[in-house]
Amino acid sequence: MLVTGVVIFMTGGLNEMASAAPIKNKDVIELWPGVAPGSEHSPAKYTVVERSKSAFFPDRAVTGITKPSLTVFKPEHPNGTSMIVAPGGAYSRIVLDKESGEMAKWLNPLGVTVFVLQYRLPAEGHVDGSNVPLEDGQRAIRVVRQNSHEWGLDPNRIGLLGCSAAGHLAASIGAEFNKKVYERVDQADSISARPDFLVLMYPVVSMDEKYTHMESRINLIGKNPTEDMIKEYSPNLHITKDAPKTFIALANNDSAVSPENGVLYYMGLHEAGVEAELHVFKDGDHGFGIDRIQGLPGEEWPELCHKWMVRIGMLNK
Repeated sequence: MLVTGVVIFMTGGLNEMASAAPIKNKDVIELWPGVAPGSEHSPAKYTVVERSKSAFFPDRAVTGITKPSLTVFKPEHPNGTSMIVAPGGAYSRIVLDKESGEMAKWLNPLGVTVFVLQYRLPAEGHVDGSNVPLEDGQRAIRVVRQNSHEWGLDPNRIGLLGCSAAGHLAASIGAEFNKKVYERVDQADSISARPDFLVLMYPVVSMDEKYTHMESRINLIGKNPTEDMIKEYSPNLHITKDAPKTFIALANNDSAVSPENGVLYYMGLHEAGVEAELHVFKDGDHGFGIDRIQGLPGEEWPELCHKWMVRIGMLNK
């Protein structure tokens, strides 16, 4: 069964395909038919900016997304497991290298097919902006699940990895994958948006000013949110027993996002009876990804996560 309206672009000339044909490395899959619902009048213009001053550590950031997409990083020997990777950026941008390319470089040799998600940013003029990251995250899981057989993937081994502000996106989907945040567009929207497993890296979780990352909160729910909004957009308060098994990693010396965010989500999972694993490393600060934490105590987090995925049955080895 194919997703109505989903377009796959091939990197060789961006030729439009008529169906969800077998995916190839670097294919770009648009999540919605054309501009995403509610973004038709957004003034946002797609922009990529290189912020790094070092040729050895690229640090690109994307803004102005009105056509959310998944970019495929396909392994040489895929084993059916997939991971949708959502990079962070305080809900004001999406970083493209340390929290996407590096993740694919780690996961592809494990046989995992990686889909890097470019989601809409809430403060860029979209209708119901506070919900657009959640809309795109739900839609991404549905699109991958609906096309799993055509793409050689297991519909019951779809993971979601979110970093920093996108950790909030991922945590929100883990807690509220059934929440209706957009009107049905096509057949994909009748499919479950529940990830089979969740990986949260130094996540923003709570919107409570005692814990939150203020830039992310302002971009998501504004400068003066009501108490009801703060509670609504704090996924740790909405976890149920149906939340997916979750791996959380962060640094104790995180200077941007309080480590308490990840701990709050872990405690919510624990209280709901959901299997979870939490790693708090001595050093690493914020946004450490993979390459930037080498030589520090947290450098083993990818191997710890790999072993965890094996233990929960998402990888065979």
